[in-house]
Amino acid sequence: MKYFQPEIETMSREKIRELQNERLLKQVRHVWDNVAYYKAKMQEKGLSPDDIKSIDDLYKLPFLTKDDLRKAYPYGLMGKPLKDCVRIQSTSGTTGQRVVAFYTMHDIKIWETMCARAIVAAGGSPEDVVQVSYGYGLFTGGPGLNGGSHMLGSLTIPASSGNTDRQIMFIKDLQATILCCTPSYAAFIGERMKEMGMTPDDIPLKAGIFGAEAWSEEMRRDIEATMGIKAYDIYGLTELCGPGVSFECSEQRGMHINEDYFIPEIIDPKTGEVLPEGSLGELVFTTLDKEAFPLLRYRTRDITTLTHEKCSCGRTHVRMTKLRGRSDDMLIIRGVNVFPSQIETVLINQGYGSNYQIIVDRVNNTDTLDVRVEMTPEKFTDNLGEINKMQAMLVDGLRSMLGLKAKVTLVAPKTIARSEGKAVRVIDKRKI
Repeated sequence: MKYFQPEIETMSREKIRELQNERLLKQVRHVWDNVAYYKAKMQEKGLSPDDIKSIDDLYKLPFLTKDDLRKAYPYGLMGKPLKDCVRIQSTSGTTGQRVVAFYTMHDIKIWETMCARAIVAAGGSPEDVVQVSYGYGLFTGGPGLNGGSHMLGSLTIPASSGNTDRQIMFIKDLQATILCCTPSYAAFIGERMKEMGMTPDDIPLKAGIFGAEAWSEEMRRDIEATMGIKAYDIYGLTELCGPGVSFECSEQRGMHINEDYFIPEIIDPKTGEVLPEGSLGELVFTTLDKEAFPLLRYRTRDITTLTHEKCSCGRTHVRMTKLRGRSDDMLIIRGVNVFPSQIETVLINQGYGSNYQIIVDRVNNTDTLDVRVEMTPEKFTDNLGEINKMQAMLVDGLRSMLGLKAKVTLVAPKTIARSEGKAVRVIDKRKI
């Protein structure tokens, strides 16, 4: 089984453009009629739906940013009445406020279809056993790949994340052939297998679909060697649907974007100008067939390039290269979006100042998060028991805010280096 939907995945460029034109006009009208927030943004630019006649006019439309999503929280960007929506998914949120995305049954079917395409591109078929070890709940990883596996007709193991020994037991006992999780968790599973004396010959896995965080080619090769599999990348954002927006094929020379559901653009992150193909810039997406949470020209802040170069897998949809970074200060740590402002909120709420340092590293293929915090003169103590107690409270606060465990180190006042009066907030030591 080479394609899930061959007639769409191998569609000619002319047919793709025709489909995008048709769906874009319909989506712009849908947003204009049902999303007052975005209609106001169009009116500010003197635009109406009649001004958009094809995808060539896409550049005229205003951008949406994550700030817009926060301002419109919770219902301001909905394109359907609440009674027509059947689910929400959510980002981790910043300063306590999450971005919530809504789905109709139609939207979920689209999402699961894209994930099914990704599984097939990784060699999957209805005969495979797919173990989904992404987190479930509000996080999109688990529900997305779970639905894609169901759509394909594969036996699905909804393992979620954690309890690594049980993960390995299910892989072995239930003969799982495809593993879906973050790359750092895949590496951890592989390391645990080694500790248990297992080799790739002891497990039936043939492929892994890994996303939600940045990972290097070196990490890919390590995982492939440890597990005896081929490791595939997958990309998505909660705001757009979740994983499945794009995915790698067997050629692994970029991720095919599902162009029947999204129009990608590359812009200059400073000017907003649309850049020619092959340019490195910020990735922007327009949804084409979403009902409940349609987004026009959403700025992802992810830096990449696009190519229409023919792919030997036969898929004709444009590819995006592996991400080169972000144009804002967001960090992705073990698949979770983390902003310095979230950490600062926890510190301030517990009576600390705003001088702190975030150190992110990758140890044994797993992201680590260390937070160094200056004690205020009022909180300063050299009593080790008190310091441990205060650090434990911050660890709990950060876990509650981020959904991650961080290491916290309290230091004396004025010991974190300053530059032009400001602390160096983030040190990312990972080599991605």
